[in-house]
Amino acid sequence: IKEDFEIIDKKQLPNMTELKNEEKEKTAEEARWSAPILSLAKKASENLALSYGNALKSASLVGFISKPVSNDNTAKTSARYHAMEERANLMNMMKLSIKTLIQSALSLGRTLDSDFPPLQQFFVVLEHCLKHGLKVKKTFIGQNKSFFGPLELVEKLCPEASDIATSVKNLPELKTAVGRGRAWLYLALMQKKLADYLKVLLDHKHLLSEFYEPDALMMEEEGAVIVGLLVGLNVIDANLCLKGEDLDSQVGVIDFSLYLKETQDSDSKQDGGITAVLDQKHYVEELNRHLSCTVADLQNKIDCLEKTNSKLQEELAAATDRIGSLQEEQQQLKQQNELIRERSEKSVEVTKEDTKVELDTYRQSRQGLDEMYSDVWKQLKEEKKIRLELEKELELQIGMKTEMEIAMKLLEKDTHEKQDTLVALRQQLEEVKAINLQMFHKSQNAECSLQQKTEAISSFEGKTNEMMSSMKQMEERLQHAEKARQAAEERCNKMKQELAGRLETCRQQMSQLDSKCSTLEKELKSEKEQRQTLQRELHQEKDATTLLKTELEQMEGLKKELRKLQDEKQQLEKVCEEQEQALQEMGLHLSQSKLKMEDIKEVNKALKGHTWLKDDEATHCKQCEKEFSISRRKHHCRNCGDIFCNTCSSNELALPSYPKPVRVCDTCHTLLLQRCSSNSS
Repeated sequence: IKEDFEIIDKKQLPNMTELKNEEKEKTAEEARWSAPILSLAKKASENLALSYGNALKSASLVGFISKPVSNDNTAKTSARYHAMEERANLMNMMKLSIKTLIQSALSLGRTLDSDFPPLQQFFVVLEHCLKHGLKVKKTFIGQNKSFFGPLELVEKLCPEASDIATSVKNLPELKTAVGRGRAWLYLALMQKKLADYLKVLLDHKHLLSEFYEPDALMMEEEGAVIVGLLVGLNVIDANLCLKGEDLDSQVGVIDFSLYLKETQDSDSKQDGGITAVLDQKHYVEELNRHLSCTVADLQNKIDCLEKTNSKLQEELAAATDRIGSLQEEQQQLKQQNELIRERSEKSVEVTKEDTKVELDTYRQSRQGLDEMYSDVWKQLKEEKKIRLELEKELELQIGMKTEMEIAMKLLEKDTHEKQDTLVALRQQLEEVKAINLQMFHKSQNAECSLQQKTEAISSFEGKTNEMMSSMKQMEERLQHAEKARQAAEERCNKMKQELAGRLETCRQQMSQLDSKCSTLEKELKSEKEQRQTLQRELHQEKDATTLLKTELEQMEGLKKELRKLQDEKQQLEKVCEEQEQALQEMGLHLSQSKLKMEDIKEVNKALKGHTWLKDDEATHCKQCEKEFSISRRKHHCRNCGDIFCNTCSSNELALPSYPKPVRVCDTCHTLLLQRCSSNSS
């Protein structure tokens, strides 16, 4: 057992020569502070010898044998007189044994062993004092009369004595109550707290009345005197070996030979004992002052404990009220959670059905749109081919025009010089006329192509109208689902791009036609005959331009309708975003309610599941599994109720059942910190 004191074998004890050598090596500083204590102890022992030498003679003659009762006195008075004599004899013997023990210990100047005779006689006399007036307890086995019963009360009254009680109970060699009581006295003397423990017992005489008769020594004033004398034993250092000693079968017989020799020596020293008595008086007064101070401190502690108990009772009542309110809130939250779950399940089923229907319609519409797009792309490719052919013809015409201009200049120059060139010029004029005829035919062909283009544009208008109707249907469907809406938006953007491309192509065609008109006007100026035909063509082209302008106006109307549809889409998107925000808020409320439910469950577990371990049930720390001792104290975790050492329970946290920070073990500390961090997040 790892305590402040150790149980060792006698073989391990050092020899007398080694102890003397160690004492010689002690420094002078230790002798300075121990000198006044030793002088006071010597004076006290001398005074005890002078004042109680005669009492030893009377005790040796009487021998604790009761006197015969006289015929004149009654039985009660004789019993009281007999009890008073026994108490006086025991008190005198206790004083003499303490005196001899202190003197012999100071003369040796070392720690005392269990084999030291004065120490053995001291324990025998103390055992007689504790056995005086003990009540006999009847059991099934027989009668039991042991002084270990009142010593067990010290553990309840003074928590510091719990280590002694546990170490005594754990000794396997002790089988009787008498042996346990002797071992308890040995350990208390080694701790130098024997007087303090017995004083605690005397302060609670209402508990001692269960074990002692009213006339017992521990119930009268002599018990307080003996406790005051035991304070002087704190000067002695004892190293008692409990292992290997048979404490159960020892016979407690007082040896008066030790005290008779000392009384003979003390009779010769009675003349100079007055000063020693005065010193002893001062020593006792100091002890009384010390005891009065300790009594006042204990009363203050009792008042503080009563106040804390009242506060704890109020806190318990408040905690019970809180628990009731929390349970009611828990039931309400459960009902709300059930309602929310039912509603969410219904809404999820409805949304699933709607999404299925919308997906089917979306797939069908997508197939139709894909077919339409394929047809439009084919037509666009054909138109591009026709446009390329027209551009090539225009380039040829431009080349021919440039050649004609050059030829006209040469003819103008050659008219003044040569008349023979007139024939050639006439031939060239005929060729020019043929070319003009060809241009006329080509212009007619261009008119036909323009008519075809107008027809294609009208067909495109019908197709655009159909596309608009399909777009409206798609917008109605997009109100029910967000995914279909996004796909429709992408397609609308593509259609816009295609329409913009078509508009650009039309504008390019218009620009090309304008260029053609300008070239034709120049040719009409040079040739009067072709002006009329070209003017007709220009009128026709103007009509075509008006048609194209009307088509552009229609396209602008379509753009306005598209903008309206986009505004409606934005409104629908806002509605969807508001609904999503509402769903997110509902999710947050649900998560908060779940966290509250978990906190309430953990509080209920902490209040119901954890049990408060008793001090007797735990001998080792639950975490590090080290054994408890006087240096390693026991501490309760206020969260789980288990017992730990100081190192494993040095943390403090505020719990819901405690308003201030309270001691908590390491595991509970980490768990509570994790819970706080999750709640804050």
